[in-house]
Amino acid sequence: MSSTHLVDGHTLILMRNGEEYFPRLIAAIDAATRTIYLETYIYAADTCGRQVSQALQRAAKRGVMAHLLLDGFGSADLPVAWVDELRGAGVEVLWYRPEIARFSLRRHRLRRLHRKLALVDEQIAFVSGINIINDVPGGRIIAPRLDYTVEVQGATAGHIHFVMRRLWALISWVSLRRQRERIELLVAHKNTEPHKVAFVLRDNLRHRHDIEYAYLKAIAGAQREIIIANAYFLPGLRFRHALLNAARRGVRVVLLLQGKMEYRLQHFATRALYDELLREGMEIHEYHASFMHAKVAVVDGYWATVGSSNIDPFSLWLAREANLVVRDAGFAESLRADLLQEIARSARLISPSVWSEHGIWMHLMMRVSYAMVRFLTGVIGYGRGQDNV
Repeated sequence: MSSTHLVDGHTLILMRNGEEYFPRLIAAIDAATRTIYLETYIYAADTCGRQVSQALQRAAKRGVMAHLLLDGFGSADLPVAWVDELRGAGVEVLWYRPEIARFSLRRHRLRRLHRKLALVDEQIAFVSGINIINDVPGGRIIAPRLDYTVEVQGATAGHIHFVMRRLWALISWVSLRRQRERIELLVAHKNTEPHKVAFVLRDNLRHRHDIEYAYLKAIAGAQREIIIANAYFLPGLRFRHALLNAARRGVRVVLLLQGKMEYRLQHFATRALYDELLREGMEIHEYHASFMHAKVAVVDGYWATVGSSNIDPFSLWLAREANLVVRDAGFAESLRADLLQEIARSARLISPSVWSEHGIWMHLMMRVSYAMVRFLTGVIGYGRGQDNV
């Protein structure tokens, strides 16, 4: 579905799944002449991971400054030998919150680097929901995970460069290196991003609610249609009320959610919301072709967002996330058409009448799962507390 859009001085390329994203990422890395920054939650030791690793090594060996930032939990299974090989070739590798005690219940363990970003030569950026992992999950699932990436060239790439370089310097400083560089970076950038293309962050300091507020503003202004495709959908009360109010004023609200069970507790907790959402006339479609990993939305065929943030407590309140927001009819319509196509061919509509036939024990399981997730969220304090990393 790869499509190119010229928006307010930017060139945006919308891509679906890793089969479109990874070749462009590797080609950009191979063309790099100065710098590469790559952030990911999961970096898997598979064919995809090997291809990206080899591209990074080729770049480092020709003198490009290559930086790889890995989440300490999501990428914990990456073999030490892979990291040593990257570093041996000249790739700088850092870990965000490296795992020491995997079974610790300290709340900061859930503050993860969930962003999927890449930047080449300060000019070509990729804002994605896709990890560095084989596109097809394997086993009985032969279809790729549904997910999206936007390649960005234009002024917003400068903002992305600042954000990625700042986090790199911060993690380096935490590792007792480059304290002076960190201080310089904190005052080096002023956000001059254009109105129609915005890079929106969630962190644990100054941008704790930016992504959620971007969604809420778009939903509150919706007049005709809201389409949300989200892998882990468990919105809080404010977000649910925004959707309910939109549906009550006649806006068509379409939700494309995970159909295959990946995490049992999350799966049943999400389904606990179905009664309320269906009662207000929302359309719920469950994706079954593969795992649904998308984190995108389209409002009124004009506002669209693509990125790494799920609509659940962990993404909206805890993890470092990054989304691109685009206000452009051509871009939004391209994403909308692809989502509607996936809904038509790979999803099942949840009928209110059929849903109401679920037995009391199933509803009890869903309610208990929902309560457990909310309890766990409360235990970790909704991400409150000082946390600069």
